[in-house]
Amino acid sequence: MAKAGQGGLEAITASLPRENRGPPPVERWNPPFCGDIDMRIAADGTWFYQKTPIGRPALVKLFASILKREGDKYFLVTPVEKVGLIVEEVPFLAVELAVDRDPRQMLTFRTNVDDTVEAGPGHALRFEPEPATGGLKPYLHVRRDLWAKVTRALFYDLVELGEERDVGGKAMFGVSSRGEFFPMAEASAVREFA
Repeated sequence: MAKAGQGGLEAITASLPRENRGPPPVERWNPPFCGDIDMRIAADGTWFYQKTPIGRPALVKLFASILKREGDKYFLVTPVEKVGLIVEEVPFLAVELAVDRDPRQMLTFRTNVDDTVEAGPGHALRFEPEPATGGLKPYLHVRRDLWAKVTRALFYDLVELGEERDVGGKAMFGVSSRGEFFPMAEASAVREFA
């Protein structure tokens, strides 16, 4: 990757291993930090390099595969170097949902970078309050502390699949997948809007 900003995208892709055996093990790579690169992932999931959208989906998928989060910071990591980039909210969007109800409900999401994620053990759904609107922002855990924001349309689908359950003595409204229940809000609050 050379120094941050030098060599650009070609330098990043050239330093990656060439084997294609699943996702790169970025959690095991701890190369020296080389500075920040002029790359940003917008809240709508668009990747930018030097303020220009990256138009090649294959390149975006490649960069997504080497994305690593450490605390509140994000990096592109290769075996030999890492560079920082800006992520406005979360790096991915959940853009498609498949529901399988046999024998129990399973929610399978596809992200904007074509990751397929089954909500359940290891892949939680979380719902955060959105103070400006009084609504909720839904997120799906994808991998290695990386999250996808669930699109508004899919959020409505999740609400349609929702049910009330007792959680710690409190009636909660939420959705289940692969045997896990993910609370969205107190059931009484949901009933007020019904």
